[in-house]
Amino acid sequence: MKQRIISFHYTLKDSQGQTLDSSSNREPLTFLEGSGQIIPGLETRLGQLKVGDKQKLSVKAKDAYGMPDAAMIMEIPRQQLPKEKVSVGDRFRTSNHPTPLTVTKVTPTHVTLDANHPLAGMDLTFDVEVTGMREATADELAGAHQCCGNHASGCCGEKKEDHGHGCCEH
Repeated sequence: MKQRIISFHYTLKDSQGQTLDSSSNREPLTFLEGSGQIIPGLETRLGQLKVGDKQKLSVKAKDAYGMPDAAMIMEIPRQQLPKEKVSVGDRFRTSNHPTPLTVTKVTPTHVTLDANHPLAGMDLTFDVEVTGMREATADELAGAHQCCGNHASGCCGEKKEDHGHGCCEH
């Protein structure tokens, strides 16, 4: 089967129905099928749709960002952090962890950091509309470098934004 370029608009919600992210007022998200650019459960379901389809797709945690891994939680001395003042919920990026580290606990001497993806362990719901689908070109297949193709929103560009949809997290 030939790989395709698929474009879609989405609204991402958690299991309580809270909106976590949306492509509303942005360009549609575009990815190369079969290249691991978006979460596996969403990619599988999108591949079964056609242009113009609008659907609500549920993706279990194991098929999204996986389950939290206790080995990805670490406690470090406060002086090892890049800034003196930290609070629970602060996030840091390091060259050792492609996913941002989230501060989950702060004591006078140590900070607990979680390197799991912030959506690990969460069942997700996507309201999607497929806006484009075509066969990938040879150049696109040769240059597949784990980018969502959504450069208009800064993804994989100079801004290095994290849209929460798995793009640029390699």
